[in-house]
Amino acid sequence: MKKRSSQPALRSRVVALLASLAIASASAMDAGGGIPRIVSEQGRHELLVDGKPFLLLGAQVNNSSNWPAMLDQVWPAIEKIQANTVAVPIAWEQIEPTEGQFDFSFLDTLLAQARQHRVHLVLLWFGTWKNTGPSYAPSWVKLDNRRFPRVQTRDGKLLDSLSPLAGATLDADRTAFVQFMTHLRQVDGARHTTILVQVENESGSYGTDRDYSSAANAQFAAQVPAVLLQASGKQGGSWSQVFGNDAAEYFEAWSIAHFIGQVAAAGKAVYPVPMYVNSALRDPLHPGPAGSYPSGGPSDNVMFIWKAAAPALDLLAPDIYHSDDAYYTAVLDRYSKSDNPLMVAETGNGQPYARYIFAALGRQAIGFMPFGIDYTGDNNWPLGACKVDADALEPFAMNYRLLQPLGGLIADLSYAGKVWGASEPDHVHRQTLDLGAWQATVSYGLPQFGSGTPPPGNTPPKGGVLIAQLGKDEYLVTGYFARVEFAPGKGGEHRHFMMERVEEGTYDSQGQWHFLRRWNGDQTDYGVNFSDRPQVLHVKLATY
Repeated sequence: MKKRSSQPALRSRVVALLASLAIASASAMDAGGGIPRIVSEQGRHELLVDGKPFLLLGAQVNNSSNWPAMLDQVWPAIEKIQANTVAVPIAWEQIEPTEGQFDFSFLDTLLAQARQHRVHLVLLWFGTWKNTGPSYAPSWVKLDNRRFPRVQTRDGKLLDSLSPLAGATLDADRTAFVQFMTHLRQVDGARHTTILVQVENESGSYGTDRDYSSAANAQFAAQVPAVLLQASGKQGGSWSQVFGNDAAEYFEAWSIAHFIGQVAAAGKAVYPVPMYVNSALRDPLHPGPAGSYPSGGPSDNVMFIWKAAAPALDLLAPDIYHSDDAYYTAVLDRYSKSDNPLMVAETGNGQPYARYIFAALGRQAIGFMPFGIDYTGDNNWPLGACKVDADALEPFAMNYRLLQPLGGLIADLSYAGKVWGASEPDHVHRQTLDLGAWQATVSYGLPQFGSGTPPPGNTPPKGGVLIAQLGKDEYLVTGYFARVEFAPGKGGEHRHFMMERVEEGTYDSQGQWHFLRRWNGDQTDYGVNFSDRPQVLHVKLATY
């Protein structure tokens, strides 16, 4: 489908007209509770799809798999991994190769095939930023430095990143995004195949802490915006006066977030599906200077700036490509906040990353998406598997087979604050989860029949456990390659304890529990043990 606009000068008026025409229709759909949305209460968050709790068990394809001829190599990998949601780029250059002329044929093809394969979509808008650069912007944008200027370093060097302060760039990106969201509403507004939209990709700049162009220098010397002063509890002044040594990075974060926030707001005015940005991370344990990581992007130290500058965004999500457990869990902790739903937007597709879905869910994550899930032959080794095939995807497929039937239940219990999770660390082989009235000790590498002290761990680390409270003293317990032992919580250490009842069963597609057998004796004398089999238990605890 193509739409033409012969005069680029009309772009802003087109945006306003499309938004005004669409708001009533979008509001009517939203009033019916149909449009996907994220709800929050008491610092916890839940994704609703068609009005029901939804746990996003996702898979992101490789960047250049966003063409119709590549989709045949996508769907077999999605079927193997058992994902319920697929994240696919929609490139600006793809929909507007010539200014003012729009082509949504790939989006239409993608939507049709996703419905055939019974999966939802997360659409990734690759516009002004893709890995900090404009590689997915159309040539008429990325080759015109005069109209669409780039970031400039302190010594005058031009970087690949487009400046977030250029009004022409914002206007062009926003117009294209509104056209994209308008078409999406028209073809999917009643179907809800698409449940999230990512706005830009890994924004920020390497090689500088901020833009040093003359326009940027003038704004840097001006007053800090009032909304950011309020959010940070600071008094007025210039950026340097207010933020001192952090001023340059904070200024860049505000500039980029304000740009992307305006793009997101314009798109939401047309079709208000949840929107987010993803972050190329700074090291949470040993951060270097801004510019060694993408300065201005939504890194953990500037999340408060992004929240103030871009309220149209529903969440800021990390891209985690470091499999060390201290690093990985530190990132999860920093992005799981009362004002920010946790979602792992990208993570490595190698075996070491699979186990972290349990730690993420234990921090109330609404979704998890390994990257590079297709059979095109592309890989991002050493950040993921060196070869993406069925064997490489099996650790993720195991998790999704286990969790898929539990998704709605886990999402709902997580929203109530009743979910805990643990992933096997690299060097510590026993963990304790505080469940309030009870505690659960998780050990890795122990035999199913017998003790073994201390637990040796699995080689390689691959264990994980998920526990959810179903009622008073009753828990859903599942996982892989781990043992779980219960004991009374703090204050109840001196009571006699027993597992009153341990039942194995399954959940059907309607979330109904079906009993299979009761565990006892050899199956419970040493705690409950999980191997490579997808087993779900209901455990009733008691004291006497």
